[in-house]
Amino acid sequence: MEGAKSRLHFFEMDLLDIDSIAAAIKGCSGVIHLACPNIIGHVEDPEKQILEPAIKGTVNVLKAAKEAGVERVVATSSISSIMPSPNWPADKIKAEECWTDLEYCKQKGLYYPIAKTLAEKAGWEFAKETGFDVVMINPGTALGPLLPPRINSSMEMLVSVLKGGKETYEDFFMGMAHFKDIALAHILALENKKAAGRHLCVESIRHFSDLVDKVSELYPEYDVVKLPKDTQPGLLRASTKDASTKLIDLGLEFTPVDQIIKDAVESLKSKGYV
Repeated sequence: MEGAKSRLHFFEMDLLDIDSIAAAIKGCSGVIHLACPNIIGHVEDPEKQILEPAIKGTVNVLKAAKEAGVERVVATSSISSIMPSPNWPADKIKAEECWTDLEYCKQKGLYYPIAKTLAEKAGWEFAKETGFDVVMINPGTALGPLLPPRINSSMEMLVSVLKGGKETYEDFFMGMAHFKDIALAHILALENKKAAGRHLCVESIRHFSDLVDKVSELYPEYDVVKLPKDTQPGLLRASTKDASTKLIDLGLEFTPVDQIIKDAVESLKSKGYV
């Protein structure tokens, strides 16, 4: 990357070790906090594997940032802190004022939404108590060209679709966004002083069946199954302008759904995942 030799520095950091965080952000004017565990499949120890690093880790980053004199922290929350929310009015679009129903999640053992919701609420509580400048980004399913050597949970979801998976991700899907759009959302929120509060980051609000149908349309050569039309009970579909209004107002132009899927699938194909 241009300028990386002089301007890009890497640090090994542990979210549960505040000193390691302090060393990484020393001298920074802004911090973007993205890290959060997301385990696919069975979770042996939810408290240790997911909840503690998500919740305590967020608070540790904010504490270290405030002590270091950082001006603003932009934290990656998730649509998983907006839904599942089964008691939300069916005729009202889910937006930034909607919160995940923690009791529903506890009953179903949905640890990731619990972790993301409690981590975000802990972040807002810290901001309220200290007056620290915190902004949240709430992305949907992140798709696009893979950069790291390992596949992430969002892209694994797409691999499952291409291989004929029948899972509907009822409690985990609200829409998608391109990797680069999510990255740019964080930058815009960091640099634009008028950014405040939560920012839903999805290309549009869709049901999982909408994504599956679009994948089938674009890649008919794959064994993609047909799902029921409404796979997300109580979720009202919405266009980009009605879903991610706050980020659009900051200047973000979302990548269209066809391009998101093509970039993601072609990347998966090139790396041998499908």
